[in-house]
Amino acid sequence: MSKRKTKRIEGLRTADYARLASFRYALRRFLHFSEAAAAKVGLTGQHYQAMLAIRGSPQGRGVTINDLARQLLIKHNSTVGLVDRLVAHGLVARESSAEDLRKVFLRLSRKGEQVLGRLASVHRLKLRRIGPDIHRILGELTGAWRR
Repeated sequence: MSKRKTKRIEGLRTADYARLASFRYALRRFLHFSEAAAAKVGLTGQHYQAMLAIRGSPQGRGVTINDLARQLLIKHNSTVGLVDRLVAHGLVARESSAEDLRKVFLRLSRKGEQVLGRLASVHRLKLRRIGPDIHRILGELTGAWRR
């Protein structure tokens, strides 16, 4: 074995860095695919992610702008603009809370449900194809670090 392959830097070997790079590459490839799929229907990756967060919220629990901002890891004012654009496209609707009129919940419109359903189906198919590779890479990462 060469010195380079066995040399450790902060407890990591070259193979560890290679596994991390492979994992990040697989994630980036999926995100690139996701952004391209969203663009085909006139959305951004962030639009798609917001719609997933709204639709994926537990039944009976509404999603507020603050909830969505936390989920997307963006600022409140950026989330307001994002929601405004989704509303303008007819994909999301705002609804006032019956208990507290100051509180506004977000829900997908019928059009939003249809668009998200098509996009999510395409994403699920892609994940079925690449899932085994990602699973293998994660297994290599976690297995290597347990040793």
